[in-house]
Order: sequence, then structure tokens, then C-alpha cells
Amino acid sequence: MNKFRGAYTALITPMNSDGSVDFDGFRKNVRFQLEQGIDGLVPLGTTAETPTLDERPGEEEDKIVGIVFEEVRAFEKSSGKKIPVILGAGSNNTRDAVAYCERAKKAGADAALVVTPYYNKPSKEGIFRHFEAVSKVGIPIIVYNIAGRTGTNIPTDLLARIAELPNIAGVKEASGSISQMMEVIAQVKSRHPDFAVLSGDDGLTLPLLAAGGDGIISVVSNLAPATMHALAQAGLDGDFAKAREIHYRMMPIFKAAFVDGNPASIKYAMNLAGMPAGTLRLPLVEVNDEAKKIIEKAVKDCGL
Repeated sequence: MNKFRGAYTALITPMNSDGSVDFDGFRKNVRFQLEQGIDGLVPLGTTAETPTLDERPGEEEDKIVGIVFEEVRAFEKSSGKKIPVILGAGSNNTRDAVAYCERAKKAGADAALVVTPYYNKPSKEGIFRHFEAVSKVGIPIIVYNIAGRTGTNIPTDLLARIAELPNIAGVKEASGSISQMMEVIAQVKSRHPDFAVLSGDDGLTLPLLAAGGDGIISVVSNLAPATMHALAQAGLDGDFAKAREIHYRMMPIFKAAFVDGNPASIKYAMNLAGMPAGTLRLPLVEVNDEAKKIIEKAVKDCGL
């Protein structure tokens, strides 16, 4: 099973002023990520505004997936470096999640990112069976635990049970609790050394790496991939003096990137930097004026 380590970018989906997807801008962003040394890419996640994208065959989602793999394969061929792609495949309908995982497998993704079923608020047994179903597709699965969006936390005892299923490759831990992350390392990763524990919160990358985690699925790396790669690599190398320096220098943008929601905040920061980001699709809207000032200051203070 693949080992997922380092900094992975949860890619935004740039939009034109009329709300259509800016595919050329998306391609530019992917190339920027690769040129800046990012360790891996995560298209069609939460940050991509995936719930608002057209998933019909040949439409927006398929085009986005196609661009990612075109650019990654070309880069891999020229550089000799492997760039893992973790494709978003979450749904609160298990049949749909299975279908999305099958799409990820067919596309050649290295893993599928599967979020806890949201809104339904299933029991522990329901969550287990959901992941049991997607595990049978035959592609590595990254469990995505984010109670703030799903309404349900995956406690460590349940994650340990899920980790015994075939093809469960790791977790994107966005519980916001470093204590829970350490429990996962102690109780799950200790039994399954190849089980990747990735932070879902940029600001917790440093403490997770110090505790023995594997990296970050990052929002901030949309704007600063080289910096987030350097932070993750320093932590993995045990160079925590360097990791701390980067962490504290980047703290303003870690906070500002979520000051008025995601991806609205990071899109505004990217627009400030002249990067393809553009507008958002309802129900998301542009950040408010107070948030703009916070983001503008953070971008300046971090030298981005």
C-alpha cells in the first residue's frame, strides 16, 4: 500500500466572473503546485467546492480530474518524481461514495478521500459499514474525519476498527484535537506503521509532525506550496528548529485562511497574489470587508 507523507494541496476550483469553472486557471494552479515542489494533490475535496460542481460524465468534475492527471503524468515523466493524487470521493450516500471511489480507481488515483457521512449522522456501526463498502472497491482509502462539517466525530476506537479493513491507508484528521491525533498515532499507527496520519488543519501541522504524524492536506499550500512542503519535510526530517521557524512565520495566514470560511478566504488571498481563483458559487460568497483586512495583513506579514 502506498505511503502518504509530506504536504498535499487541497486544490481550489478557480471560477470565472460568470461562475463558470476557469479550467485554464486550474491548469496553471496545478503546474504551479508541481513546479513549487508539492508532495501530492487532492482535487475534488471540500476546498474545491465539489458539491456545486457538475458531476455528469464529461462535465466539470471529469474535466478537472483529466487536467490533474495530464499535468501530473507529464511532470512525473520529465522529473522522475512520483506525485500522489488523492481524489475526493465522499458522500453521505454510501452507493455514491462507492461510485466515486470506483471513478478514482479508474482514473488512476493513488487513493480516494472519503469523508464521514454527513447530515445523516449514522451510528458507529453505520460509519463502519460505510467505510467497509468503499474499502471493497480496491483503491487505498484516506478516511476524512471532520466533525465540524459532518456533525459526527470518528472516535479513535472506531477508527482503529476501520483501519483493520483492507485498503484503509490513513486518515485526514481534522477533528481540531491534537490529543485525538496523538491517540490515533498511539493506537492505530502503532499497529499499522504504513497508516498515514495527516493533519486537516494547517496550524496543527507542526505539533502533529512532532507527535509522529505524516504531514498535511493543506489549504494554505494553494498559495504557498513550497513553504508548506518545507514545513512538512523539516518535521519529517526531525529538523524542528526549521519547522518551528516556518510555522510561526506562517501563523497569520494559517488563521486568515479560515477567517470567513473555506475556500472563500484562501480564494481572496490567492486573488490578492494574482493567482487564478476568482469567484465562488452559492451558497458560498466572497469574504466580508473585515475578513479582507485580516487576510490582506496576513498575506503581507507572511511575505506572500
